[in-house]
Amino acid sequence: MSIEDEVFKKEKLNVNKLQEYGFKKDDNRYRYSKKFMNNSFRADIYIDVNGNVTGKVFDLDSEEEYTNFRIEDVVGEFVNTIKEEYIKILKDIASKCFEKQYFIFDQSNRLANIIKEKYNVEPEFLWDKFPGYGVFRNTRSDKWFGIIMNLDKSKIVPNTKGEIEILNVKLDDDVPKYLKQKGIYPSYHLSKKSWVTIILDDTLSDEEIIKLVDMSYEISNLKGEWIVPANPKYYDIMGTFDNTDTIIWKQAKNVIKGDIIYLYITVPYSSIMFKCEVVETNIPYKYKGEKFTINEVMKIKLSKRYKKDQFNLNTLNECKVKSVRSLRRITKELSKKLNKDN
Repeated sequence: MSIEDEVFKKEKLNVNKLQEYGFKKDDNRYRYSKKFMNNSFRADIYIDVNGNVTGKVFDLDSEEEYTNFRIEDVVGEFVNTIKEEYIKILKDIASKCFEKQYFIFDQSNRLANIIKEKYNVEPEFLWDKFPGYGVFRNTRSDKWFGIIMNLDKSKIVPNTKGEIEILNVKLDDDVPKYLKQKGIYPSYHLSKKSWVTIILDDTLSDEEIIKLVDMSYEISNLKGEWIVPANPKYYDIMGTFDNTDTIIWKQAKNVIKGDIIYLYITVPYSSIMFKCEVVETNIPYKYKGEKFTINEVMKIKLSKRYKKDQFNLNTLNECKVKSVRSLRRITKELSKKLNKDN
């Protein structure tokens, strides 16, 4: 990959800014020249209407093109300085005349923008070693529902080469069905049982891919399930639920609308006795007591009652829940038991 391609691979040209920067129209492309290294060298930069950038560097003493900085085997302080100064010129043009893109290829960026608009989720670039890997994370469950990666095509299709971008989505039991479709491959890097890989080269349309993204999002869109302790000494929760199915409760951090709350009634019961759904959150509320202050509450609605000894502390311990002193997520083992009869 050329120096220019590397600098501009995630940039999109804004043609209107070229002449303001100093570029001159030359047939079907724009040209810009800048002297550097104490006016002993000149960089000529060319940009076509599609945003493709090329450049040359000239030694003004000899009026010949200088190419040593492009040769990998040629090293030395002077050559490195020429290269660094030339890259500075390119990066300044990129910052002033181009717009930063999430990814390298058009379809990758189109899909990222659709996901942002539809789910209010932007890609997260988590690894310094792999700066082109962008993860899409469900804000409700914190689970991934997609990841775009740049890699050599040979990793997906043997006996091919060239940089590509791929999208991994999670389809679980539908994986075998979709692997029969052109443009969809066994997952790279993630579980082949649950995920598939799509090469983002327009073999599949944006609409076809977004349908798969939607499926992956729904799989990741798990409701949060929480245990909340309730002390009957301070609040008659059982008597309250005899008269209404909806109550307010202190707003808990990370709990959102649609989540499930299991109320663990402390002594003398020490057992989960109620399953509720969060129907409204972040409701302003003012309470100041001796032990705590409440500024916001959430509204929870009763959806199921459990027998008083059905999910006692012994059962919770068997499901890897050793104590319930404050809000906590339930374990997979406990979730399975609690929802067995639902």
